Parts: sequence; structure tokens; C-alpha cells
Amino acid sequence: MAGANGRRFFVGGNWKMNYSKTILEKVNSALNNTKDVDVDIVCAPPALFIKDFIASKPGHVQVAAQNCYHAKEGAFTGEISPEMLKEAGCHWVILGHSERRTLFHEDDEFLKKKIDYVLNKTDVNVIACIGETLQEREAGKTNEVVERQVKAYQEKIANDQYNRVVIAYEPVWAIGTGKVATPQQAQEVHEHLRKFIEQNANADIAKNIRIIYGGSVSGSNCKELAQKPDIDGFLVGGLSSITTTLNHSHTNLDYYLFSRRFTQT
Repeated sequence: MAGANGRRFFVGGNWKMNYSKTILEKVNSALNNTKDVDVDIVCAPPALFIKDFIASKPGHVQVAAQNCYHAKEGAFTGEISPEMLKEAGCHWVILGHSERRTLFHEDDEFLKKKIDYVLNKTDVNVIACIGETLQEREAGKTNEVVERQVKAYQEKIANDQYNRVVIAYEPVWAIGTGKVATPQQAQEVHEHLRKFIEQNANADIAKNIRIIYGGSVSGSNCKELAQKPDIDGFLVGGLSSITTTLNHSHTNLDYYLFSRRFTQT
């Protein structure tokens, strides 16, 4: 499904460090009901269980890794190379997630090395995450922060590689803080990002690149978010992987189906 802007809607589910056989079975059961949903669906299970998910997932669902390192092999204890992810069957890798930036101190320079390696050494696609903290938001630095983060990625993306990149805007201040970004606030940042990408690349790239939203997405706001002209999908965490939420009204499946219903009205 492509919106009026021509960009195909994208829904990603980041399982984070959550997994069990029960979760796998229930997620696949839910995903089997999305076969007729005309959007790109990408799931990112923990690395050890990527092959389990690939072996059992519906064919229309693509697979992402939650992280990688910028080398093929070597003395990098605990790391996984993009080549290993490709061999395992991954189509995508998430880079720069706020938890990686905050908990593991991954900065723009480090992430530049990662996206450079992935795009130039493999054919794995990238979900490139950006977003400001609450402190940065309250200081009025949102645009400054996301521009810096996007520019770091752009320095390593050739013009013919943008079709392999999805930008995920993740306002860290709106995740688990009790504060909620309104759909209009999300749209304003997405619109600003698109204009910034145009300035640093070109109009065609800015028009075609997908910018998805990774804030607090729920059944109560996903339709309004999907209606915004510069929001091209969602990157959902937590809810897509925890067993107790799979039967809740705010699972990823609802986002897929809700998005589909919206585009058909």
C-alpha cells in the first residue's frame, strides 16, 4: 500500500530482549492474519532467535536484527556482523535505537561507521533511528538534535542508497515518561526532517524516503498519525513481543489492520 505521497507504508516491530516459544507462536498467529495487508511488515526478534522466527514466520513478513557491528569478523566479543545477519536471513537491521545510544553510549560517529559498513559491504537494509531526549525537547533543541543525527547518517549514504534506508523518528521524551507527543508534534518533526534531507540530498530523495514514527503509538492515536502526510509508518517496541499484550487491543496487528482500513476509506 502506497499513500497519496507514493510511499509504501511500513510497520516494524522491535521485540527488544523478549522471547519465548509462546511469544513466537502467538506473534506468528497474529501475523498470519496480515497476509492481505498491503504494507511492509518487519519484525526484529532477539538475535539468537532470528532463525527460529524465519523458519516459522509467514512469507510476507521481513526480518530485522536489532543491532550489528561494523566489521565482518574479528576480536569483537559479543558482536554480530552484517554478513552474519545476511546469512541468517535478515533483510533489515536497526541502527541507532535510543536504547543503544543511551545504555551503550553509541554516538553519531560510531553509527556513521555502522551505516557505512552495512550499506557498502552488504545488501542489508537499514532502519536508522533518531530522536531527542526530554531535556533536549524542553530546551527547544529538537530540530538541532535530529538534524545532527540525520546528517551523520547522510554523510555515509550515497544518493542511490536511500531506497535501502528508512528513518525512524523516536522522541525519547515521549517513551515511558508520561508525556505524549501529539500527532501534530510528530508531523512537525517529520516534515522538518524531510525538508532537511532535501537540503542535504535532493528533492526526489526527500520525497521518496520513508520516515516512520517510533514514539508512543497506540490504538487511540495510530489512525491520526497515519493520516499525517509525512508519517510513513511505525516502529513499535515492547507491545509487539510481550505475551500478555498480544491479545490486547494495542498490538502490532491492530496497527497493520487499522492502517489498511484507513487507506481504504
